[in-house]
Amino acid sequence: MKRIILIVAIFLLARFNINAQELRNSHYVTNQKPLIAQPYTALPLGAIKPQGMLLKMLESQRDGLTGKLDSVYEVVCGDNNGWLGGTGDGWERGPYWVDGLLPLAYILNDQKLIAKAQKWVDWAIENQQENGYFGPMPLEEDYEIIKGTQQDMREDWWPKMVMLKVLQQYYTATNDERVINLMTRYFKYQLETLPEKTLGFVTWWAEQRGGDNLQIVCWLYNITGDKFLLELGELLHKQTIDWTTLFTDNSLRNTNPNSYVHCVNLAQGVKEPVIYYQQSKDKKYLNAVKEGLSAVKDVHGYVTGMYGGDEAMHGNDPTQGSEFCSAVELMYSFEGILPITGDVYYADYLEKIAYNVLPTQHTDDFMRRQYYQQTNQVMVTYEPRNFDCDYHGSATLFGTTTGYPCCLANMHQGWPKFVQNLWYATADNGLAALVYGASEVKAIVADGTEVHFTEETSYPFKEDIKFRYKTTESVKFPLHLRIPEWCNNATVKINDKLIDIEQNKGIVVIDRKWKQNDVLELTLPMELRFSRWHERSLGIERGPLVYALKIEEEWRSVKIDKYPDTYFEVFPKTPWNYGIQQRTIKPEKFEIFVADSISNNPWNLKNAPVKLKTTGKQIPFWKLYNGSHGKIPLSPHPYRKIDMPEEEITLIPYGCTTLRIAQFPVIEHQLQ
Repeated sequence: MKRIILIVAIFLLARFNINAQELRNSHYVTNQKPLIAQPYTALPLGAIKPQGMLLKMLESQRDGLTGKLDSVYEVVCGDNNGWLGGTGDGWERGPYWVDGLLPLAYILNDQKLIAKAQKWVDWAIENQQENGYFGPMPLEEDYEIIKGTQQDMREDWWPKMVMLKVLQQYYTATNDERVINLMTRYFKYQLETLPEKTLGFVTWWAEQRGGDNLQIVCWLYNITGDKFLLELGELLHKQTIDWTTLFTDNSLRNTNPNSYVHCVNLAQGVKEPVIYYQQSKDKKYLNAVKEGLSAVKDVHGYVTGMYGGDEAMHGNDPTQGSEFCSAVELMYSFEGILPITGDVYYADYLEKIAYNVLPTQHTDDFMRRQYYQQTNQVMVTYEPRNFDCDYHGSATLFGTTTGYPCCLANMHQGWPKFVQNLWYATADNGLAALVYGASEVKAIVADGTEVHFTEETSYPFKEDIKFRYKTTESVKFPLHLRIPEWCNNATVKINDKLIDIEQNKGIVVIDRKWKQNDVLELTLPMELRFSRWHERSLGIERGPLVYALKIEEEWRSVKIDKYPDTYFEVFPKTPWNYGIQQRTIKPEKFEIFVADSISNNPWNLKNAPVKLKTTGKQIPFWKLYNGSHGKIPLSPHPYRKIDMPEEEITLIPYGCTTLRIAQFPVIEHQLQ
């Protein structure tokens, strides 16, 4: 009898788990059968509003290059662009800009910016061809296809993928049915045309980045249910390079120093196996991404989460470059992976890039940017460096068209899309805060009630996050909260009362009837963590932030005949060549100072909200080489004495630096 009861119990439990896995959100566009049920679903553009430092950042973009690129970079993004019917550039850069401009416009509800984006959307929709093709047409009616010509580039599949992202976002903000009509016709055109003119027919970029195309096909299927989209999805996956194999066959571990893998292609390709997993249901595609990221970390990785890629993958020496496009595209990939998998690993990784890498690569006013940043960056100067593509020594300068101009157009998507992914709808018709930042959200939950939460916090600098329920109506629904992998002993209070919490793979679910002005307080204790990197160098982290040596800066304007405007070099005013002693690598050897009040513009030396004080020694023989620091000194076995006095040194959040050492030599190091 007991055995029968046990069998029945197991059957019911298994059935319950299957049903739980099949839950699908009732209120938003989410995966429909036969695609897997996703645990989290993106909210419509504009449902999430930033506050505090995130609002200030978007306002800086509005007043900076994002709002002005059509005049600052008129030759490409002005009215003569091919995506507006002109004879100018008809490839990726115009769509790149609008891919950041449009979400910024709708999040801020800025009518001037909305109007700027609207004319690009309208042109794309109103000029679709009878056969379903959309985008700029070749400049001449009769020409011989020669790969790389302006005419040929206009027919490339790749820039259409960027504009599809724009149109998807526009639809979620407006429900303009013209988007659904355009995409349906275009995807039918693709299904008919791709067997002959494959993704790689014009350039390699499209076959490298086919996951972006596949992602929008899956999204449209969830709206229309058209079966031909599943057929197209299979075709796109087959014609995209095999990222799954590349991530799992040790290719990435063998691509230094001679690499055929492009840094931005990798950032975009990361999501393709997971996007395809929705259709295939084969977990090898899920596993491949983490295996690939592990390989990247081991061979090319930095403490920041980025990797050496300038532009080819280029190893893990922290003086190698990291391209701005790689950062924003890697963020976008994680934003696509997270709701499909519900894996907090990707939320942690997304925050790491956003709160460390992203703010260092543009100026506070969002008027200039670096093409490459260096994890250990001791000078920003116009001179050659040991990069795969050096761009005549201009690649680290802060400017507009320094390096290569793709990042000038593509960098705008980083912060707006990060804000758009702070909150998600859940499969159980609740709400999830999976990525943390000051914000507010309005979303439909439970049986169809719209609710309103504010998130009040100085995260990522402080540990406390306060969620306030603002809706007058009491509603029962689950609120999902992420507990980062770096956090131990997280606590939750509701209305000042500590409650017991239970994590399931890093997620805490608070299922209750919420009443107006209920306050949930989440505390995420931030402890110091130490890690080892290239040449046993030391990385130091606390919470989601990486910490780096504070180096005083001198900014100098420079005019170069090759470029139309003024650029900036940055020189150190204080020493940079410090190492940290082995005996100092303990939490108790660091004093932590957190400012009571945090500026809405914290990403600079003056306003850095957190300081770590410890001791270090200058290393006299660690000197400059080709505009960067020389090879990181590695203490020989058993140890090397550095005959220099101990000094107090200050570390600040990596995102607040321009010049920095974030991977320190370890001195007086003895192998155990």
